[in-house]
Amino acid sequence: MVWCGIDLGSRNVKVALLNNDGVRYYKFDTIKFYREHGRLVNGKLQVDLESLLSVEEQIDTVVSTGYGRQTVNLAGARAIPEIKAHVLGAAYATGLTDFTLLDLGGQDSKVALVSGGRMVDFQTNDKCAASTGRYLENMADVLGISTEELSRYHENPVELTSTCAIFGETELIGRVVEGYSTASLAAGVNYTIFKRIRPMLQKLLSPVIVFTGGVAANTALRKIIRRELAVEVRVPPAPQYAGALGCCLAARREGENRG
Repeated sequence: MVWCGIDLGSRNVKVALLNNDGVRYYKFDTIKFYREHGRLVNGKLQVDLESLLSVEEQIDTVVSTGYGRQTVNLAGARAIPEIKAHVLGAAYATGLTDFTLLDLGGQDSKVALVSGGRMVDFQTNDKCAASTGRYLENMADVLGISTEELSRYHENPVELTSTCAIFGETELIGRVVEGYSTASLAAGVNYTIFKRIRPMLQKLLSPVIVFTGGVAANTALRKIIRRELAVEVRVPPAPQYAGALGCCLAARREGENRG
């Protein structure tokens, strides 16, 4: 039996396949996924997942989530909220039942409090890109470095005060002109991300933060969170696939209940 979870992200479509042998992950550029692998039939996006993923068995159940779930009606899939999918994936990947989930994706940020394996409260921010992966990519471009290099710096941060992603670039350029080092500027960018998510984290804080999403690869941000909030920060394997994994688990539960 095979179950499929799909996270329709703003930058990438993440797919997870779950069977008795374990989980496999796939990633596609969002625009290419829609253009090359989908076709619109009666208002629904049809995707031949078995062929796309080279699966010999028929997929039993498909569950989707993500940024695009409200605009893309994926045929044959049941949609669930992003926060639910990420909590399910994080809990399964870590084995934890009590934690704070922090998910930073390409265009939104999410924080949830999980107690006894159940989500008891959550907050999301999808109105501004200033605490997301897109912001980090833009700021790295301004500094002329990769996001991987950007993620190394957390000491002696330059203070950046703008709360807008667009104006933040202008402010960063001004700091470059003032002669600050790349290391301090990059640390300032990372610390700015922390300042924007801190209110959500403090409201839903627990001793362990499970960090998912593409931004979880930012080691500097992980260190800043540990230092400033005095908590353990745990990053599960393949953190960017937590939503897709959560959908897989929901699909398995649905399939087993039906069968």
